[in-house]
Formats: sequence, C-alpha cells, structure tokens
Amino acid sequence: MWIVATVVTLGLLAVMRALDAPLLTSAAPYGIISFEVARTLASARAMLDSWGGSGAVWAGLSLGVDYLFLCSYALAIGLACTLLATTTHGWRARLGNLLAWAQIVAALLDAAENFGLIQLLLGSQDGTWALLAWSCALPKFFLVCLGILYFIIAGTALCIVKCLHNQSTFP
Repeated sequence: MWIVATVVTLGLLAVMRALDAPLLTSAAPYGIISFEVARTLASARAMLDSWGGSGAVWAGLSLGVDYLFLCSYALAIGLACTLLATTTHGWRARLGNLLAWAQIVAALLDAAENFGLIQLLLGSQDGTWALLAWSCALPKFFLVCLGILYFIIAGTALCIVKCLHNQSTFP
C-alpha cells in the first residue's frame, strides 16, 4: 500500500510541477508556493496580476489537483512513518506514530489553505483569505517536513542496522 501511495504521490507531484510552470513570474518566483505564503491581499493580488487570466486557470487546476495530492502525500508519509515506527520501540516508535497522525493534520491544513486561495482566485477582496492560506501553509510544510525527515533518518538507521547485522552473520 505504501508503494502505491508513494507512486501516486510522485505522479501527482509531477503533474503539479507541470501546472506550476506558467505560474513562475517575478511576482511569484516559486509559482503556486509563492501564492500559498503570500500572507497579504496585496501580495496575492500582485501574483494574480502577474499570471493574468490564463495563469489563474493554471493556478485553479493546480489547486484542484492539490486536493488529490494532499490525500496521497498524507497517506504515503503517514504509512512510511508507521512502517518505520514498527521497526523500533520506545520514544522513536511513538514519534513515528505521532508524525503519521500529524500528516492528517497537515492534509486538513492544506485543504483549508486551498479553500482560501480559491477564494482569492475567484476575486475575493478579503485579505483574511490570504492570511488563512499563509497560516495553514506554514504548519503544513513543517509537519510534512518532519514526517519526511523521520522517514529519512529512521529509514537510514534501519538500513545501517540491517547492513551491520548482515555483515556480522556473513561467513
């Protein structure tokens, strides 16, 4: 299941990168990610203006795909943390399980962030939507990065332990 979720996540990531290409402007140097962390209505509007009408369509498509992506990355990272947590015990296992559940929180934050960004794309002049998106994006990125970091560190440690164990049993 983890492999399927990871393949789907990587596929959706590739689609989102393609959708993001027209959104890379001087006002939005990181494309849709710049929009996610715009924080103010003025900054968000500057990005929307730099994209023009077709750019707003690309951004809308990206946000639509992101609703699928948030489900897949939360599942992939959450399963990875859970699987690695089963290979250890104590605080490391508890941390892995906690970070797995944290991916659900990250996905919910991502969904709320997308909703705020969609309101801006639809022409809302309420700066609260930009602030909501920013307020959700930062903890989302933090939780996702923690989950990925756990996967990298715990996965590397597991590989080292297995390699050392195999060397010690090698005739």
